[in-house]
Amino acid sequence: MGLIAKKEMPKDCILGTWEITEDLDTLRSQVHLETYEQVRLDGFKNYNRKLEFLSVRILLRELAGEKARIIYNKTNKPYVKDNSFQISITHSHKLTSILLSKTKKVGIDLEFMSHRIENIADKFIHPMEKISHDPDLRRYHMYIHWCAKEALYKICDKNELNFKLHLFIKPFEVSEKGEIKGFVHSEKKHDEFNMQYFKMDNYVVVMCCKPLSI
Repeated sequence: MGLIAKKEMPKDCILGTWEITEDLDTLRSQVHLETYEQVRLDGFKNYNRKLEFLSVRILLRELAGEKARIIYNKTNKPYVKDNSFQISITHSHKLTSILLSKTKKVGIDLEFMSHRIENIADKFIHPMEKISHDPDLRRYHMYIHWCAKEALYKICDKNELNFKLHLFIKPFEVSEKGEIKGFVHSEKKHDEFNMQYFKMDNYVVVMCCKPLSI
């Protein structure tokens, strides 16, 4: 299938999504890898992880050009090698998404709603957060919270944040898409973020961005 969405977002952001329907050899033939990228690819044992790795590189090329390359810091946070873009990456099931910006820090998470997230709710839902009691909305509502906190975790550079204790999503009414507000309160960081969410088939996507100067 390949590229299924390339969207210029408000606030100087670009969102791209790739559906993985190709096999490993097909994806590998579509992208040139530097030596360090090939070494990283070869190090993955899991076949699907290899597919995800390649789809990210192909998608980045589609969004930012052939020369764009991803490197990682010591916490495994991705960066564009020449700093031409801020980048956040997510993948789940058959989809890979990248959020890019030249002027904003970015965070994105995408999840396929495949399991009973209620079983782990006590690990990431803050006592003050409000989750719908409607059985048709409850799982979706929880997935929005999970994705929002993953996006906050990424935009805050993975700084030892506990999803339940340090990240808070202001209560909101659930819909197919909307805006929510997320807060980060820890010993190292206090901040708030405006976030966007939407549902795409059985996937939930949440993203946020904030000027680099803030």
